[in-house]
Amino acid sequence: MTYETIRYAEEGGVATLTLDRPEVMNALNRRMRAEITAAVTRAAASQRVIVLTGVGRAFCSGQDLGDSTPGVEFDAARVLAEEYEPMLRAIIGARVPVIAAVNGAAAGAGANLALAADVVIAAESASFIQAFTRIGLIPDAGGTWILPRSIGLARAMGAALFADRITARQAADWGMIWECLPDDAFAAHWQARAAALAAGPAQALARVKQAMRASSGHGLDAQLALEAQLQGECGASLDFREGVAAFLEKRAPRFTGR
Repeated sequence: MTYETIRYAEEGGVATLTLDRPEVMNALNRRMRAEITAAVTRAAASQRVIVLTGVGRAFCSGQDLGDSTPGVEFDAARVLAEEYEPMLRAIIGARVPVIAAVNGAAAGAGANLALAADVVIAAESASFIQAFTRIGLIPDAGGTWILPRSIGLARAMGAALFADRITARQAADWGMIWECLPDDAFAAHWQARAAALAAGPAQALARVKQAMRASSGHGLDAQLALEAQLQGECGASLDFREGVAAFLEKRAPRFTGR
């Protein structure tokens, strides 16, 4: 696929997908959703980490409200089912860790696109806004599933009903995101985080993601069984042997992802 709305780069096992429609604050149109889905799928097959970030002053302002066919009524249910859902499932289901490096405002579906990632790292000037009720809608793009699980029902309800701006610092304090960094340290930090994961034990990292993502749908017995299965698989990996050898030899491990 030729990318028109995102930039795609691979380096050192890290695939970086940069949303590139700064003139509309990286709003999601049909083309961008398809390109994100394709790029995440491509990266998950060959790279060890995926990063989503944005160009300009916004990460993503959500649905492009101007992206419609003249004379045709916008069908939100169809767009969510056919365009948003594949994009979100590609991110959540990717076998490798996905980092959202939130460089600026993340609003509406843009906020929930970021929160679908496994780890969210934000610049201090960034913010998260569940802006849906401002235009007579409910949170979508997975927001009603993600938010109660990350910050609890009371905060999720308030964020959705009032559509207040949540600063990156507040989001970190609430546990909505992993880290909030000063703007001047943000880029170097997320790049170092991505590089660290790319150099890590890929088999274990993939299974951490698998186990954590499965936990919300499992009871204790099912989750313990999954842990045992996945740990057995990790224990048979070359990375585990290397990790133990490095620990005993008091040196940094050299993981190969096998």
